[in-house]
Amino acid sequence: MEFKFGDVSILLPPLYITIIGIIIFFFLVRWSKQLETRRFTVFFYFLISTSIIPIFSRYTTEGDFQLWIPLGFIVIFLYLFRSKRYHASKMKASILGLSVAIYQLILQYVG
Repeated sequence: MEFKFGDVSILLPPLYITIIGIIIFFFLVRWSKQLETRRFTVFFYFLISTSIIPIFSRYTTEGDFQLWIPLGFIVIFLYLFRSKRYHASKMKASILGLSVAIYQLILQYVG
C-alpha cells in the first residue's frame, strides 16, 4: 500500500503481513505478561528463533542451490530443553518464531 502526501509517500507492506504482524505482537505481549521477571526475554526468544541460515551451497552452470535451516529455533529449543529457566511462554514465542522462519524458508525456495 502506498499513501501519497504531496511529495512524500509512505510505503506499507501488504495488508495480510500487517495483520499478521499485529497478531504476533499481541501474542508476544500477552505471553510476556505471564512471566514474573524479565518479561522482555519473550521478544528475544522470538527474534532469535526467526533466524535462518544456509548450511549447504552448490553452484552449478544452471544456478546455485542453498539448503537453509531454522538454526535460531534449534538453538533456542535446545537451550530451553536443557535449561532450568524453562517457561511455557518462552517456548510458545519460539514456536511462533519458527512459523515466521518457515515462512522465510518458503520465500527462499519459491521466491
